[in-house]
This record gives sequence, C-alpha cells and structure tokens, in this order.
Amino acid sequence: MPATRDYYEVLGVERSADAEEIKRAYRRLAMKYHPDRNPDDKEAEAKFKEAAEAYEVLSDDSKKKIYDQYGHEGLRGRGAAGHDFNRMNVEDIFSMFNDIFSGGGGFGGGGRAQRRGPARGYDLETEVTLDLKDVLNGCTREVEFTRMDVCETCTGSGAKPGTEPETCSACGGQGKVQQAGLGGMFRMVTACPSCRGTGKIIKDKCGSCHGRGRVGKKRKLSVKIPAGIHDGQAVRVQGEGEPPAQEQSASGAGVRGDLHVVVRVKHNDFFERDGDHLLMELPISFTQAALGAEVDVPTLEGKQKLTIKKGTQYGEILRVHDAGLPNLRSGRKGDLVVVVKIETPKKLTSKQEELLRQFAGTEDKHVNPESHGFLKKITDLFGG
Repeated sequence: MPATRDYYEVLGVERSADAEEIKRAYRRLAMKYHPDRNPDDKEAEAKFKEAAEAYEVLSDDSKKKIYDQYGHEGLRGRGAAGHDFNRMNVEDIFSMFNDIFSGGGGFGGGGRAQRRGPARGYDLETEVTLDLKDVLNGCTREVEFTRMDVCETCTGSGAKPGTEPETCSACGGQGKVQQAGLGGMFRMVTACPSCRGTGKIIKDKCGSCHGRGRVGKKRKLSVKIPAGIHDGQAVRVQGEGEPPAQEQSASGAGVRGDLHVVVRVKHNDFFERDGDHLLMELPISFTQAALGAEVDVPTLEGKQKLTIKKGTQYGEILRVHDAGLPNLRSGRKGDLVVVVKIETPKKLTSKQEELLRQFAGTEDKHVNPESHGFLKKITDLFGG
C-alpha cells in the first residue's frame, strides 16, 4: 500500500525544494535506513522504502506536478505511481535510483544491473557551516562522520574466525539464478536472493559484525574549502566513503566511495549574496543625498570610502569594485553593490526646522504650518 505521509514530509524538505535538495535529502535517508546498516530492523526497512517512494515521485517532473496538484489520489488515479514499493526488494529499489550514488556500486549490489569494473563502495555526505569571511578567504574545517568499515575481526568475510562461508545451495555458488519470463518464452538471470549474489552462505556469523563484514567507525578529517564556494555546493574527498558491500567485494577487489562535504553559508546581517557580488542597503541623510558626501561603508575586509554624488536618489545603486567574493574558478572578485536608502529625520531642532521651512519656501512646495503647541491652540479656539 502506498505511503500516506506527505512525500515532502517524508524527505524532510520544503515544497519549494529544488531537484538537488530532494536528491540530497533522499541520499541521507537511504544511507541512514539501509538494511545493511539496520539488520533485521523492520521499522528501518519501512522508512527506507517510504523514502524511495517519495524520491521516485518527487524526482520525476511529471509525477511531481500531479502530486503537487492532486496528492496521492491524483497519482493513483492517473497511474503515475507505477511501483509497489512494499513488494519490491531493497536491491531493486536502489537499482532504480543508482544514478544518485556517484558512479557505481550504489547500495545493495544484487540489483537488476551490474556495472563493469571493480565494485565501488557507498558515497557519504556530511555538512559544514561557513560565514561569508570563510567564503572570501577559503578555510579548512574538521569534519567528523561515521562510516561502515571492514570488520577487523573477520577481515570482511562476515564469518566467525576459524570458519569459512559455505557454498550457496540455491545457486550452486554462481551467485545468479534463472527465472522464467512471461509465458515461459524467455528466461532472466538475476542475483541469487539467498546469497545476494555472493555465491556464499554464512552459517557461523562473526560476533563483531554479525555476519555483515562491516562495522560502524567514527572518523575525523580536515577538509580544505576553496574560496568562493556557494551554499549547497560540495567538496568531494575521494576515497573517504565506505568500502564495497560484502556481497560486492567477495573477491576482495573494489574501491571506496567518496565523501561529499556540503557547504552551508550562514545568513549575514549586512550583506546578501548575488553570485560573486555582495548587496547591501546604505542609509544616508537627506542632506548627504542632496549635497553629496564621502561615507564609510563596511566590507568583509574592513571599511572603505564611498563617494555620494550631489542629487543622489533613493534606491540608486553604487558600487565598490572588487569588494565582493572571489569567483570559485577564476578567483576574480565581484563588487559590493550598495543600494542607497535615504532616511527622513524623525526629530528636528528648532533651528533645523526653521532652515527646512526656508528651503521649502524656495521650492514653492506646500508643507504643514508650524506648530505653536497645545496651549496656543486652546487659546485660539476660545478666543482667550
């Protein structure tokens, strides 16, 4: 039965999330609830399938439009949800979405398509938070994450030390079985469901990894973040992901996946980013706008002088060249784009008000008459 929870809620993203955000959210959930990491955990398996269903719909533009307009009923009514995830093997689910797991291997290994070349382990993802000064100069951040690694007790075999995995009786050690196709007219070769394609069955499981051949280990790394990086972009650390799953590396061959360090840039109270440019609002007085002035403006590298020309208007745009952020590729800096905001004083001294009234007189503009206070109004009203 299809998931009844809102697909956006399942993946933990907003309805405005773009394709990349949806993909990252699914990747995190898939790795968190994958059966290899949660053996014999029915709840984790259910969440794993639920996340796969949500991603299958939200990653498809046509299905996403139908879902956004009509919800679950719209998908069922139009035949758009063409997969019963509760009846599918988890390997089949991952073979459908293998493209998001960076190149090869993906999860599982016994899926519907086998890639050529050595088996590849899972990619991992973590996040770091930077401020704009970090983006300006580049920085190094220490990241801590947990990854599944080869069990040292059984060296990855999954078998209790002193024992060996046995040949799978279902496939005769081939790792593959044949299934009859429609009407018996053709046959399909698929991974053996009993041994998950390894050709071996573990009778006496390793006590450290419970037969999985992998155990979770914490790891710390120093990662260099280049100057000019944008929010949502990732630094790939090659070979810092996980080794191939046990069933993928039965021969001992294979390469580790990668670690993707996703950058999040904190909000800044002064500046807003637009590509390599920084935007800011600059409040100035009426007299500075009218007569011109030289003012200090903040930048990420300290204060800089900015010339306000005579007659500057509200909303006018001024630039401080090369005071923005470096381009990630060329290193060339953008500008600081200053939007002028003219502030009207809320309180005036009597001298200031007198001068402004004289100025208003030269403009021939109507302004409110000068106030003589509450007592003067009472006297005028009653003729006292």
